[in-house]
Parts: sequence; structure tokens; C-alpha cells
Amino acid sequence: MSNREKRAIRVLIVDDHPVVQAGLTSMLATHGDVEVIGSASSGEEALAMVKRDMPDILLLDLRMPGMNGIDTLCALKEMKASARVIVLTSFETDENIYRSIQAGAKGYLLKDTSQQQMLEAIATVHAGRRYIPNQIAARLAERMLRSSLTARELEILEMLVKGLTNKGIGGALTISENTVRNHVNSIMEKLEVSDRTEAVAVAIQQGIIQITS
Repeated sequence: MSNREKRAIRVLIVDDHPVVQAGLTSMLATHGDVEVIGSASSGEEALAMVKRDMPDILLLDLRMPGMNGIDTLCALKEMKASARVIVLTSFETDENIYRSIQAGAKGYLLKDTSQQQMLEAIATVHAGRRYIPNQIAARLAERMLRSSLTARELEILEMLVKGLTNKGIGGALTISENTVRNHVNSIMEKLEVSDRTEAVAVAIQQGIIQITS
């Protein structure tokens, strides 16, 4: 098949901001190798459109009301969708990058990326390869070197962020202060910090714990 006959890469934009949808659609419409087949404002809408329209690539935001980007990635994996996903987001915490790739994303871009880089990412991922910019890849590698926190450790870390003492955490979880202390020590070791205050700071900075207003 000649280049002239080659089918355009079918792209679905998944973002809850109409301005972002319109901007991406306008930008990509100028390139014959890419066809924007539509846009979705939520994960739920995206899944329905994937089933109906069979896009090649999803440009997926992480922060959306209802089903967020990570949940959408997991649902796509569950339904064995053939579409490949490039996360396109304003957020770049280590945990967001790590969780996105773990959930099946093949690329990770920030919304301030250049037009050329975005087109390169679409072509690369469509060809079956990953596209992760060097600065993102370095942070992903660093995150993957760290041992994952257990569900209980994450629970305790959330309580540390809220300012609870070991005694308060023990009372809330119905476990002994000694058990809490052991978990806190494990958290500090895995986060490579020297005290609980630094553990809280690192957890917030790297997006391990999300702070809600």
C-alpha cells in the first residue's frame, strides 16, 4: 500500500474541557496522517465510543469527573480494546506517571507539548512502540525502583498526612501503637526518608497521596 493510500490514524480525544477538545481537533485536522473521529467528555462516554467507532489512538486526560483516566485505562484493558492510549495531561507527579503506565498507557505527554512531539507520539504509539519523553521516563524509572507501599501503609500514610499520631492511628484502625510504628518505619524506608514529616512531604509532592480541598 502506498503512502497516499495509507489509512489515517483514527484519534479519539478524551477530555472534559471543550476548549481543549476544540484546540486539539483543530491542530490535528491540519495533518492528513491523522483523523480526529470525535471527542468524549468522560471515561464512560469514551468507552462507549471506543466500542462503536474503533479508534486507533486515545488522547486521554487523567482528571475528569466520574470515571477518571486511570479508571478508564483499566476498563479499556478489561474490555480488551485494540485502541492504544496516550495520556495527555497537565499533571506529572511520579505516581500519576507510574499508575498510568501500569494501567496500560503507551505514551505520556503534558498538555504544553509541541505539535511536532504530539504527532510523533501518535505515530510511534500507533506503530506499537511506547512514547515517553526523557524527563518523564527518568521519573518513571525512579518511581519503579521504589518498593510499592502496601494498602495498609497507604492507609496509614493518609492518616499521617492528616496529622494523626501513632496512638490516633492505632485507635482508628484497631491496631497497637507498636504495629503502627512498624508500618511507619516501613513507609519511611520505602520512601527513602528519615522521618514522618519528610514522608508526608514526599507523599504529597510525588502524588502518592492526593490532597482534596
